[in-house]
Amino acid sequence: MQNTDRPKSKNLKVLKKTFSYLKPYKTKLFVAGVALVVTAAITLGLGQGLRHLVDAGFSARNESELAFAVGVIVFVGIFLAIGTYIRHYLISWIGERVSSDIRMDVFGHIIYLHPGFFETNSPGEIQSRITTDTTLLQTVIGSSLSIALRNILMFIGGILFLFLTNVKLTIIVLVSVPFIVFPILYYGKKVRNLSRLTQDKIAGVGTYVSEALLNIKILQSFHHQDEDKRRFSLTVEDAFSVSLARIRQRSLLIASVILFILVGISFMLWVGGRDVIAGKITGGELVAFSFYAIMVANSVGAFSEVLGDLQRAAGATERLMELLISEPEIREPIEPVSVVPSLKADIEFSNLSFSYPSRPERKAINGINLRIPELKTTALVGPSGAGKSTIFELILRFYDPTEGSIRIGGIPLDQLTTKDLRSLIGFVPQQPILFSGTLAENIAYSKPNASLEEIRRAADYAYITEFLNQLPQGYDTNLGHLGTRLSGGQKQRIAIARAILKNPKILLLDEATSALDSESEEIVKRALQNLMSDRTTILIAHRLSTVVKADQIVVVKNGKIEAIGKHEELLQTNALYERLASLQFQSEIV
Repeated sequence: MQNTDRPKSKNLKVLKKTFSYLKPYKTKLFVAGVALVVTAAITLGLGQGLRHLVDAGFSARNESELAFAVGVIVFVGIFLAIGTYIRHYLISWIGERVSSDIRMDVFGHIIYLHPGFFETNSPGEIQSRITTDTTLLQTVIGSSLSIALRNILMFIGGILFLFLTNVKLTIIVLVSVPFIVFPILYYGKKVRNLSRLTQDKIAGVGTYVSEALLNIKILQSFHHQDEDKRRFSLTVEDAFSVSLARIRQRSLLIASVILFILVGISFMLWVGGRDVIAGKITGGELVAFSFYAIMVANSVGAFSEVLGDLQRAAGATERLMELLISEPEIREPIEPVSVVPSLKADIEFSNLSFSYPSRPERKAINGINLRIPELKTTALVGPSGAGKSTIFELILRFYDPTEGSIRIGGIPLDQLTTKDLRSLIGFVPQQPILFSGTLAENIAYSKPNASLEEIRRAADYAYITEFLNQLPQGYDTNLGHLGTRLSGGQKQRIAIARAILKNPKILLLDEATSALDSESEEIVKRALQNLMSDRTTILIAHRLSTVVKADQIVVVKNGKIEAIGKHEELLQTNALYERLASLQFQSEIV
């Protein structure tokens, strides 16, 4: 349901920022505008036509003349219904189309923003802006503005014709009409509430946005933005199709209501006209005044409601524009260096320092100098908060260093495009992230165009085939929201298969066996061995067995390197490592 408590803004000029989204649909806007003016003119003229035809027909006291007059009214009503259908359908189509375009633009922009942006901007709030705020704009563009313009014309024209006809009756009607119109407005609101049904699809859009933003680092580490934009566009278009069906039915409803009301009025005039012929009442003036009085009262009620919509939409526009003007802090190089297949996959840190944007006073990394040799395994060990995960984030260029530099194959990271850089790197987090979709889609997240044979091969290396027969539809089994239908070990093997499929030169591994049971741990370890072979591997170590096998161990504390060496050497020379080994790895030393 549309949230009517969204922030309001009295600065309606901000709505001009949405006009650029209307430009591609100028033809439809023009046709809708013509239909709006024509239907308004027909409606206003109909009142005077009613008065003339009723008086002429009734004064003649001729039933055949009366039938002709009623037929003319019905004929005009048909044209009015057709014009109203065209206006409402086109304006509503434009509203839905612009709302969909804005959603896609905002989503396509924010998934390229650096992860630091989401430290100070809640993904839930961003999701709300993309879904609820764009729905408000759709309401205004696709309904409220048209209603406002139409009712302004109806109000001015109606008041004018009321006073021109009879001042005394005008005063009486203006006092009594609100009591007549109230039921119409009340039931009209109930009809508008039926539009809630379309929010089911909008909720699906929101779910996709939420998943993408909550897992923005995984998305960006595989440089999955283009694929996510494509999939999100399909989701938005699906929601647009459903909304279009609702618009079509609502347009038919409005046109039918207008037609039936006019037919009903025509019948009433025919019945009342016979009374006029009999000399019981006068017809023309009463009919004209009833017509214009209802028109004026309805215009006032509708416009007061539209004003609230306009204010909420202005607030929504401000919030959406804030997202669209947000600039990514990670800048792409003007003249990037091309990545060649022969590029050496060694990594060098030179005087590296870094502070998170949300904590600028504290250095997460402080003056690190380190070389990660190619095709070797380097383990990072240290207490929690030492800076191990930060090193991964800097290698993936989620952030740029405050000082110093990082080079891969001798090339500074800021001279590579983020797409080229992240194409070199595979990342397996300690807590695996899965997305709603099938097993095959989750494995292929790192390579969307992978063949089924490639997916199966990666699954074999990750030992997924050992639990594949437990899935009812094999690779086509939907894993549920965030893979909730799988165990931790199964999720981890899918994350490993994802990295195997990518076949990266560099592997960042936040060792994933610490939270698993013994059986799952052994399977995951074998999968990791397949993954780590013939790659430059950096792992955050939680298990002694992994540390012992590492080619070099880097002990990190408070953002600084305490020591570098092999296991046996560090046990003898570094007190921190010896303490970590005796505490963290105690169960494995025995």
